[in-house]
Amino acid sequence: MTVHSPVPDFAAARQAMVDSQLRPQGVNDPAVIAAMSLVPREAFVPEGQRPLAYIDRALPIGPGRSMPPAAVTGLLLTALTVDRGESALVVGAGTGYAASVLAEMGVRVTALESSPELAAAARKHGVNVVEGPLEAGYPANAPYDFILIDGAVEMIPDALVAQLKEGGRIGAALVDQGITRLIAGRKAGGGFAFHSIADSATPALPGFQRPRAFTF
Repeated sequence: MTVHSPVPDFAAARQAMVDSQLRPQGVNDPAVIAAMSLVPREAFVPEGQRPLAYIDRALPIGPGRSMPPAAVTGLLLTALTVDRGESALVVGAGTGYAASVLAEMGVRVTALESSPELAAAARKHGVNVVEGPLEAGYPANAPYDFILIDGAVEMIPDALVAQLKEGGRIGAALVDQGITRLIAGRKAGGGFAFHSIADSATPALPGFQRPRAFTF
């Protein structure tokens, strides 16, 4: 006798994600909520991970890479105050979930990914993916209204700040003395100032480590 596992009700799980994860954690932008209610998160994770697509934790999507929890994506997009018609660079796009949410919000998205395998997966979802080192950004389509760094980093390279319009924004998870905090900030006068939103367990992106100081 063959036993068939029940097919998860992903639509119900998506609504539960909105009600029990996004809203309680401060995701209150109606456009962000609407887009995340529509984009099927389960489609962006490996098949074996799909029943777990809506739990409140990072999900593995490839060697050394994970998709941040949905609340992290929602909080950063809320803090970035996204407007329809803006241009954005998503750094570390992975399989394309955050880029697809932004596209649903009417944003012109360039998605940057360093892994050819993940880039190929994102393209299957119609994401406009370019490949290259994440820390270098993608100057060919600059300047951007905002940049979303889709993972935790130890520093925000000057190269990314330089690709913003004046007054442009960056949202990221920044690691400082072992603590990861979600941050959002603006470019002004060539510099970049930011504020913290919340502490968060966000998976790291490759290529953004601070140089280690020499010690005796």
